[in-house]
Amino acid sequence: MDEKEKHPEAVKYVRADRISTGDKAKKVEEEEVCVIEEAPLTIEVEGVDSYTLLSAPLDKRALAVGFLFGEGIIEGMEDITSLNDCEDDSNTIRIHLRDDILRTGGSGRNLMIVSSCGACGSENLQERIDALPKVGDSLKMETGLLHSVYNELRDKQTLFKKCGGTHAAAVFDNKGKIVHFAEDTGRHNALDKAIGKCLLAGLPAAGQGVALTSRLSLEMVSRCARAGVELITAVSAPTSLAIEVARKCNITLCAFVRETRATVFTHPARVIVSQT
Repeated sequence: MDEKEKHPEAVKYVRADRISTGDKAKKVEEEEVCVIEEAPLTIEVEGVDSYTLLSAPLDKRALAVGFLFGEGIIEGMEDITSLNDCEDDSNTIRIHLRDDILRTGGSGRNLMIVSSCGACGSENLQERIDALPKVGDSLKMETGLLHSVYNELRDKQTLFKKCGGTHAAAVFDNKGKIVHFAEDTGRHNALDKAIGKCLLAGLPAAGQGVALTSRLSLEMVSRCARAGVELITAVSAPTSLAIEVARKCNITLCAFVRETRATVFTHPARVIVSQT
């Protein structure tokens, strides 16, 4: 397949001028640059609400399911009675829930959630934190596997290699093997897509690990807690609230994962340090 034909719905090519920012001026060169597409995805949940996310137009159903799960609107696929693409609008997913699911919306509003958004607009943050469950304690991993997960993750990041501008999230098992992976313009979307893929495939994320290419914030940890994820790794830094919630929810939090080191902030017993 020609390189330009990969991910045609998620990228576009634009004309741009390459200029020199050094001491010696060079000739301006016109070039064709690949950039990531960002498009609205509207999730219409009958009797609840309508949500519009800005995201890379890939894995739309996984994003819809993962978002609803991460926001606590559903507890699993058993809560969904139908999940359909809108015939009139390819950027709309329509979802029906079981009749006995609590309807918390119904206001008819359309909530716009941008790609960088997470727990924005939460009316009672502490209440949401208190409601998060404690995860299990079944996962153990050797330290060397932490970096090997990122080697596999980088190989899968075809959009990032092509045009940059994306985050990635992966769900992995205790052997460090990635079971589901996603890329998106927003770090929350990437995580929702990866967890959504697990839900659609009937593969629980509980007892698994998650690898992220972004910083570790509260909303990332809270989504993992809801999914039962026991270990979260990231290449960047955590926030203080992310650490606090990970400790509360019995999640092992590893940040600054590099080839030869990582920093474990909470529940280090899951990470087995090889003695040499």
